[in-house]
Amino acid sequence: MGHPPLEFRDCYLDSPNFRERLKCYEQELERTNKFIKDVIKDGNALISAMRNYSSAVQKFSQTLQSFQFDFIGDTLTDDEINIAESFKEFAELLNEVENERMMMVHNASDLLIKPLESFRKEQIGFTKERKKKFEKDGERFYSLLDRHLHLSSKKKESQLQEADLQVDKERHIFFESSLDYVYQIQEVQESKKFNIVEPVLAFLHSLFISNNLTVELTQDFLPYKQKLQLSLQNTRNHFSSTREEMEELKKRMKEAPQTCKLPGQPTIEGYLYTQEKWALGISWMKYYCQYEKETKTLTMTPMEQKPGAKQGPLDLTLKYCVRRKTESIDKRFCFDIETNERPGTITLQALSEANRRLWMEAMDGKEPIYHSPITKQEEMELNEVGFKFVRKCINVIETKGIKTEGLYRTVGSNIQVQKLLNAFFDPKCPGDVDFHNNDWDIKTITSSLKFYLRNLSEPVMTFRLHKELVSAAKSDNLDYRLGAIHSLVYKLPEKNREMLELLIRHLVNVCEHSKENFMTPSNMGVIFGPTLMRAQEDTVAAMMNIKFQNIVVEILIEHFVKIYSGPPEESAAPPVPPPRVTARRHKPITISKRLLRERTLGYHTSSLGESEGDSDSFSKVLHPGEKPTIIRPPVRPPDPFFWAATPQKTKPDIVAGNAGEIPSSVVASRTRFFETASRKTGSSQGRLPGDES
Repeated sequence: MGHPPLEFRDCYLDSPNFRERLKCYEQELERTNKFIKDVIKDGNALISAMRNYSSAVQKFSQTLQSFQFDFIGDTLTDDEINIAESFKEFAELLNEVENERMMMVHNASDLLIKPLESFRKEQIGFTKERKKKFEKDGERFYSLLDRHLHLSSKKKESQLQEADLQVDKERHIFFESSLDYVYQIQEVQESKKFNIVEPVLAFLHSLFISNNLTVELTQDFLPYKQKLQLSLQNTRNHFSSTREEMEELKKRMKEAPQTCKLPGQPTIEGYLYTQEKWALGISWMKYYCQYEKETKTLTMTPMEQKPGAKQGPLDLTLKYCVRRKTESIDKRFCFDIETNERPGTITLQALSEANRRLWMEAMDGKEPIYHSPITKQEEMELNEVGFKFVRKCINVIETKGIKTEGLYRTVGSNIQVQKLLNAFFDPKCPGDVDFHNNDWDIKTITSSLKFYLRNLSEPVMTFRLHKELVSAAKSDNLDYRLGAIHSLVYKLPEKNREMLELLIRHLVNVCEHSKENFMTPSNMGVIFGPTLMRAQEDTVAAMMNIKFQNIVVEILIEHFVKIYSGPPEESAAPPVPPPRVTARRHKPITISKRLLRERTLGYHTSSLGESEGDSDSFSKVLHPGEKPTIIRPPVRPPDPFFWAATPQKTKPDIVAGNAGEIPSSVVASRTRFFETASRKTGSSQGRLPGDES
């Protein structure tokens, strides 16, 4: 319920009713003062919380940006590059949001706290001073009036006249104080409507502008998020494929750890103990030994350094090796060697009997005992029976199960797979199997096809071209990748190229139904990369290259038509990769380097008193890499945006007129002004490159 107005004429009457109404105004003034204090207190707390939150986010972004991924291997896939750069992208995105938020926080005090504090101190405080003067003048006037009324009428006329003048003077002062006080308290009561609301509106405007930026960044972030999720999924698939191969390698190494010889590595290497004869007796020294059979070079690196002297590796040339008789020495697993560099016999002790056999075999020692290689599954050949098997598998799959969800990913029963393979490759009647029999489901057939291809004596894409294919997949230049793989395909033996074309054509058909079976070229690459390509040596380094084998298969699927339309113009050698002087053809996905949106900054605006032509400061376009500056706001807070009003029916003459005609009301006039100011983004410094007025 509103307060009745205070009439100026009531100041002269100073009635009890007037005083009662004035007291209501004073109570409302005190309530408003307390409210402003609470808003200032809670506003400061909110600003402090936002500042602390923003600082915490920036600290979090710094932590993200400081981390560097280390990967295994010499080259990263495109997906791994995207993942490696992701934390920097996250940090840039968070910094972009928090820089805007910090601008808002820096200006929040000027927008909210200072105007309210100014109104409370200058307006309400001034009104309280008026009240004190009003009460003081009133007390003095009524005190003088009481004394004046008690004067005796017998006083001299001159004294009475002087007393009357004094009372009139005090009455005039009191009435002036009363008028000033009533005017001031009503002015504050009316002006608080905009002096309190306007700073809060300005603060909310800047807050929502900051939040709106977050919404825009979320929209910009979604495409980047989807691409990064795809890279993460591809990398996860590569990891799963590599892990399976590494588990197999680990299992084989457990069964026969000494039988895996790496190209370019010594024929055999490991720890041996050497008998050293001294004046005071015999001791056994530990060495790490490496023997190269072709050059008969034995390199011995001492593991126990002698005091006062640092010993380096010792290179010896082997003359012969012989097993040491058991009864001739009290140590086990010993054998003797002679070298050109050291006179006499050197007695070495191996770590076990099997280890001694390996060393003696490598050194062509007397009584050599050869070890058997790792037991492998029965190897298959790329022959007419194999081609017939592959064609039958493809025919059944494309006829009955090409739309099967998870085709080739779902594994069949091992028992059924072995049963099908044994029946088809039976030497007595090879190929005599009815694939349309209900005993063979789709997953059994797909698993059998993968098993056959993986257990060929040599993979479809051959050992000879393996390194060149992997090297091509590692290239940063996408054109070179395709050109090199295209060229290398035509360097395959004819039957291998025919089998590869048969398989890739089938995989292309499978991927054309990816909406039903969910098998994309990337997924098929993960499945058939280790199947069609295989390194000749089983090493961890080779396993780490499986992801590039997957990329080769993926390229063959995506560019099947071009690759198999014919050999390249120069098929003698793959194209030479260009020097790294230009940027990558395949750039990592990014969000921090995008073209920023045109948006309105809510931290500094022109006042209503400025001309419309000076309102270009309402908007500013930020270009990539440009950081907005923190600007102190003017005394007047920013003008708010207005939602577009519902179109009203207008008179024909107004519709026909130009847009500059005078609106039909004051509200419409102000609305037009604010909308014009909000849309005003045509200044030269605020246009995007290429925009024209």
